[in-house]
Amino acid sequence: MHRSGLRNRLVLAFLVAVLAPLGLTLWVTMSLLERSLSLSSTGEVERLAQSLETTGRELYRQARENLHRDAAAGRAPERRFSLDTRREWPEEIIFFWESPEKEQYRLAGTRGDRLQLLLRRDNAVLRYEAPLGPVRLQDIEQQIGAARVQAERARNRDLRRGYQFTLIVLAAAVGVVTLAVFVFFAHRVSRPIQTLTNGLRRAASGDLRTRLAVDRRDEIGRAFHAFNEMAAELEHSRDRLVFLTRLASWQALGRKMAHEVKNSLTPIRLAVEEIAARQRTSVDRAFFEQASAIIVEEVTRLEKRVRAFSDLAAEPPVTLEAVELNAVVEERIGLLRGAHPEVLYQCRLTAGAAWGKADQDLVRGILTNLLENGAEAAGPGGVVLAVTRIDGTRLLLEVHDSGPGLSLHARETLFEPTISFKKTGMGLGLSIARKSALLCGGDLELIPSELGGAGFRLTVPVCPAPAAATSEGKKETAWAPSAS
Repeated sequence: MHRSGLRNRLVLAFLVAVLAPLGLTLWVTMSLLERSLSLSSTGEVERLAQSLETTGRELYRQARENLHRDAAAGRAPERRFSLDTRREWPEEIIFFWESPEKEQYRLAGTRGDRLQLLLRRDNAVLRYEAPLGPVRLQDIEQQIGAARVQAERARNRDLRRGYQFTLIVLAAAVGVVTLAVFVFFAHRVSRPIQTLTNGLRRAASGDLRTRLAVDRRDEIGRAFHAFNEMAAELEHSRDRLVFLTRLASWQALGRKMAHEVKNSLTPIRLAVEEIAARQRTSVDRAFFEQASAIIVEEVTRLEKRVRAFSDLAAEPPVTLEAVELNAVVEERIGLLRGAHPEVLYQCRLTAGAAWGKADQDLVRGILTNLLENGAEAAGPGGVVLAVTRIDGTRLLLEVHDSGPGLSLHARETLFEPTISFKKTGMGLGLSIARKSALLCGGDLELIPSELGGAGFRLTVPVCPAPAAATSEGKKETAWAPSAS
């Protein structure tokens, strides 16, 4: 019901905006047609036929009376048909004689221009005849018959009903076709809106991975594209929030652990060192030295872990400034070459300077952690690749290695504190690195590696080069990409 609500409202708007004026137009047209047909000549023809019939009857009556009067007065010519000559009688005389009538009037002559009176006598039939003048009753009768036939034909055709039926059928056909076309387009308009509404509903319910297929370039397509960008940004922001929330809990734990353990480590180390110093003259000197070395080593390791938790829990001041990432990459690789001579370091830097807005110390720490991890994963003879490029308003720094890669479980929990997939790792390096990236206004994420192993991407905002750097001009690259 909700899905078709917009379509139903569009159809209702069509009915009000189109069919109502169409019905009004049909009513006006039928009214005008009714008036025009009421002024047609059918009624006039009928009245003319009646008038001709009345005139003809009056003329015939007067002619009969005049002939009867003239016959009685002897002014009309008379012809007698006696029984002795019956064999010579015309057919009309024989027909009259055999009929029971005493007198009969009939038209005669050419086209009924004469009137005859037949009278029955004892043994004869008398016929009187008089001309009708220029008026021919037979012509009048034919005209009356033709007028009546024409009026009857017009009445049988029933033009009024035919026109009305045709108009109604035509208007209904036009309305149905128009309504069908409008319903089709209303469905095309409402369907993408329903798709967008469903996407918004899924996003509101927490499914921020929802994406809409963008297959059009109009306003609806731009709305779908904006929804996809919004969902991606919300998903990214939610992941950041979840990470920062988890990190905050680990920070609290780190601060507590550092506070609890720190107080115990220093006295233990001092005590052990004192025992070792006092037992140098003892018989068990070797044992005490070995035990002291083990305890000092373990205490030192605990101190290292405490410092790592302290670094995780610490909130150092962040200074966002213009940092040239190409120079930072070259510097870090130059420092790590000696520590990992068995690894081939390569870099593919963007042309010119790559200035990003970040904290230089935090970026160095992040890059050092990524390059160290890449070298350890790649192993002897492996390759570590550093890449910088600009993507719109973002500056991307990627580190790829040719190691074995990460398992599915490692990918899901990679940035979780205390989750380590290395034998000597504590699981805090990548958590601290991502936290530093977030403090710089960017992010650190796992990406597919170009070398088949693991890949990481650091994102920071792009910023214009400082005025001092611009005035000095471009510097030549101090690190050869193909060097090891």
